[in-house]
Amino acid sequence: MDYKKEYEKWLESSVLDEASKEELLNIKDEEEEKEYRFSKLMDFGTAGLRGIMGAGINMMNVYTIKHTTYSLGKVILDLGDDANSKGVVISFDPRNHSREFALTSALTLCALGIRTYLFDDIRPTPELSFAIRELKAISGINITASHNTKEYNGYKVYWEDGAQMPPDMADKVHENMKDTDVLSDIDTMDKDIALNKGLLNIIGENIDNAYVERVLNESEYKKYTKKYCDDFKLVYTPFHGCGYKLVPLVLRKIGLKNLILVESQMLLDGNFPTVKSPNPENAEGFCEAIKAAKKNHADLIIGTDPDCDRVGVMAKNKNGEYETITGNQIGALILNYIIKSKKEKGEFEENFAVTKSIVTTNIVDEICKKNNVKLYDVLTGFKFVGKKIKEIEQENKYKFIYGFEESIGYLKGSYARDKDGVVTSMIIAEMSCYYLDKGMDLFDALEDMYKEYGYYDELTESVYMQGLDGAQRMKETGERLREEPPYDFAGTKVVKVRDYLNHSVRDLTTGEVTKLDEVSSDVLFYELEDGCDVIYRPSGTEPKVKLYILSKGKDIKEAKEKSEKYIKAIKALI
Repeated sequence: MDYKKEYEKWLESSVLDEASKEELLNIKDEEEEKEYRFSKLMDFGTAGLRGIMGAGINMMNVYTIKHTTYSLGKVILDLGDDANSKGVVISFDPRNHSREFALTSALTLCALGIRTYLFDDIRPTPELSFAIRELKAISGINITASHNTKEYNGYKVYWEDGAQMPPDMADKVHENMKDTDVLSDIDTMDKDIALNKGLLNIIGENIDNAYVERVLNESEYKKYTKKYCDDFKLVYTPFHGCGYKLVPLVLRKIGLKNLILVESQMLLDGNFPTVKSPNPENAEGFCEAIKAAKKNHADLIIGTDPDCDRVGVMAKNKNGEYETITGNQIGALILNYIIKSKKEKGEFEENFAVTKSIVTTNIVDEICKKNNVKLYDVLTGFKFVGKKIKEIEQENKYKFIYGFEESIGYLKGSYARDKDGVVTSMIIAEMSCYYLDKGMDLFDALEDMYKEYGYYDELTESVYMQGLDGAQRMKETGERLREEPPYDFAGTKVVKVRDYLNHSVRDLTTGEVTKLDEVSSDVLFYELEDGCDVIYRPSGTEPKVKLYILSKGKDIKEAKEKSEKYIKAIKALI
């Protein structure tokens, strides 16, 4: 695509608003910026779109929103009248322009004759997933960029099962996008007309009530939160986002009295003024929460990201300082807690199933093996957890109870098909009180789990490849690793290489190659002779390569030493 011609076309367009034209005029001498904005359309994958807000075909703006929604609408129309009448549920987060993008999406679909259900205000991502199933809609749109910084926004599409859109449907949307110009004069229906025709339906409290009821049904042990409600203190922050209302509501419903809210971060603000990045994986974002925790002598800190699908945790250690518990650790602790509580209550069943991503801690394998729980490993991205839940229910052999991925995303139960920060906050609070009853904190519980199942450590690092050639450099790195596979990392032999892009498993000892029966994904998974794993995965949404180390040792010190050794080795290769 000729970015210069596309830039001039936008400047000369009668459709473009004056503010966008002025924005583009301000970059008329910035060739690299113009090339970034106009050299290609944003990629529409199974996770939809995500990008920086601004004017251009490779940016998030009202024109790319209309263009994408029109393309989605065409896919729905092709499915027939039944799909059209089922409708599309639309939600949004507190980011700048999210409300505008959500309404634009709704009115674009209404102009095509497709029924829409638009939330009256911001809502957690998992509530959208729930609402699609509750309303029996054909699809859902969520305007969010999750935990990205304030410059970003996104457009996630869900399908009728409440999970993210399947690849075949996403491909159809992408084809429609290529066949239609972004600045086409795409119709949107007047809001009042859409309301009067019943094509635009505003939803809110009724869905909230049904969703909260389902979340509370996933409670394991409310008796402990009620037992320790006078002693246990929890600090909560929504990072200026969607968890501000429902997380405190649910925590109070399970009995918590000493809930301390970080008031400065309860403010809904798309600029996220109190943090550099609204990502609860980063400890630096918890500065305000730690102040509140120290002031109130709190036991635990919980933070959810702006769309409330991810949860970060900090707990007070033996030195009285607040320390991060990693996504892998919390995920494994929750699983162990669910199993323990169900056994204690006599509710454990032999057909329980759990799902985790392939880059998630291997201690889960041991927990499931020793407790006779079926474990399914899936590719990275919660859409694959959602897909597996559907398959489990269709096969009707196992009962899904829990799924998670290391990037602080967890789901207990199957009422939704995406990670849920509301239910997870509830379960973490319950779990903390459960161990408090046994004279333990979460760090004690973690050590107890390691003693029972083995010592594991996980390390994740990102290598950024910025610039216009970033994607090409990532591609070339992957090609090189496939053509010249490493036979060892820091002296430890590689025994097998799983290539999820080429659907193959290569045994480096025998040379045998077998088929890997998985959806195609650009992942290289190295199994080492000492039982550790090294994983290479380019990001699908950002210009970076993610590296994962899954280690095991005779104690936590050895496991951590292996992680450090192997991360240095893989970084040296790329």
